[in-house]
Amino acid sequence: MPIALSRAAWVRCVPFALFTALLVLGRAAASNGAWGFDPQSVDAVGVLLASALLWVWRREYGELFAQTWPPMREVALAVMVGIALFGLWISLDAPWMRLGEATAGFRPVDAHGNVSWSLVALRWVGTALLVPVMEELFWRSFLMRWFQAPQFEAVDPGRVGLRAVVLSTFVFMLAHTLWLAAICAGLAFAWLYIRSGRLWSAVIAHAVTNGLLGVWVVFSGNWGYW
Repeated sequence: MPIALSRAAWVRCVPFALFTALLVLGRAAASNGAWGFDPQSVDAVGVLLASALLWVWRREYGELFAQTWPPMREVALAVMVGIALFGLWISLDAPWMRLGEATAGFRPVDAHGNVSWSLVALRWVGTALLVPVMEELFWRSFLMRWFQAPQFEAVDPGRVGLRAVVLSTFVFMLAHTLWLAAICAGLAFAWLYIRSGRLWSAVIAHAVTNGLLGVWVVFSGNWGYW
């Protein structure tokens, strides 16, 4: 029997699903030059469309816009967690810590190896600013609480149980190549949300991790991490 999702679920799932679908399409295009379109353009469209949807539905994200900004103590903790997760993300990369091989679908360099800084800037904005908001709305605000109870909107994050945390983190892991790093990140973001009751704490940590990772990718040339 199909599961009926509420409007609150849809507005948290659709931006993530659209962005992910276009990301996959862009990577497929990068590996098949005969498709006739630029994979970097597909990435840009994904960022713009997902951002537009989040903006249109912003008033429906009460866990973000109906709450006050976290106090500085919580912000500092989220930043420290984000920095630690960045370190784990670039360290936990042994072959047995991977699900398949990373694919450098996004490679903003020309035939001469020159970096396109406009593409880099767009990608960084997408991963450091858009993705943390979009993914925390989906993974933690929706999926984790939905595993706790179908009427997830009524679930206080502080009352989310271990089963919901483990199940949502497991699915989060499957969406990433570096499975062990993803488990660490998923558990950390869930802990911040549950501990503080504010989704912004998880968003801030996620943004710090992705932002630092983006800088490291550009200067190390490890495009597979993007």
